[in-house]
Amino acid sequence: MSIKTATAFSIATGTALAVATGCILAFGIATPAGATAQFAKETGKSCGACHTNPQGAGPLTPFGEKFKANGNKLP
Repeated sequence: MSIKTATAFSIATGTALAVATGCILAFGIATPAGATAQFAKETGKSCGACHTNPQGAGPLTPFGEKFKANGNKLP
């Protein structure tokens, strides 16, 4: 194997390893969302009932805090 080929192989291997490590870290750190559209369908509550953002993200509303304190059950 020539030096050029060995260097290209090392760079490609290093890049693939870096990408794989990044993916593993991203998926390992990510946590699943607690709220789902299914919850909204089952309860008739919108995401904005528990979250300050009507789309369902961000800090909780007072109702959302009660829901959380009640073991994720409707108060």
